[in-house]
Amino acid sequence: MVLFAPVTTPWFIFKSRKESGIILFLIFLTTFSAVAATEFFLYSNYMEKNKYSHLPPVTRQMIRLSEELKLSTTKLDHALVKLENLSKVESRIHEIKKTIEFIDHLRDIMNENQDAIQRLVQYTSNFKSFFNRKNLDWVFNIQKFYHNRNVTQHYKSLQKYLDSFEELLKYTYVNFYNITELKSKEHFRNYDEYYLRYRRAVDSHNKFNVKRIDFQNSFLEKYPDLKPYLPGERQTEAFKLWG
Repeated sequence: MVLFAPVTTPWFIFKSRKESGIILFLIFLTTFSAVAATEFFLYSNYMEKNKYSHLPPVTRQMIRLSEELKLSTTKLDHALVKLENLSKVESRIHEIKKTIEFIDHLRDIMNENQDAIQRLVQYTSNFKSFFNRKNLDWVFNIQKFYHNRNVTQHYKSLQKYLDSFEELLKYTYVNFYNITELKSKEHFRNYDEYYLRYRRAVDSHNKFNVKRIDFQNSFLEKYPDLKPYLPGERQTEAFKLWG
């Protein structure tokens, strides 16, 4: 239909009356456009799925792992921004509960990101000789970045920050009435202990975050093509204290 309609339709239009010819032309134009668009969509999908089919299986798998890492890193970037926005909210019991639930969700996102990093790093080690032969230095540079002490300390400090923040929020949520209404001295003392622990975790994370940023900036100056695989600009903000 797509191939023969452009040739046959003008003949039918010519043989028809003016009003009928316009209707036939519109039907042809609509049908032809719809079929052509569908064919183009299907062809584009086919080409997208098979764009790496000419590459060796090892390289194709490496590309897939690197794409997974990019996606999980972006997801973590957005989640940390949301956590920062939630942590600025004043101490209201409903907001506290929402933040506790989000921290649990954020842990899952962090685990996904760490799993993506480990899969790529492990795969690079397993096929080291292959990547050396192909001069694919960028895969080793990704491995080098995530093995750096500044980066590993940054992730550990982030985990400690989440743990201490969650503990503080849970204590505040359970004892909200005693702290805000009754102003119990015992609960205030306990709250202060949780808060000091949380504050130390914030200071520690921000310190390691600055070191990670400095290292990442210098690393990107040397290897600018690695930017999509590294923590994004959204992870460069210092966490502020909750209150």
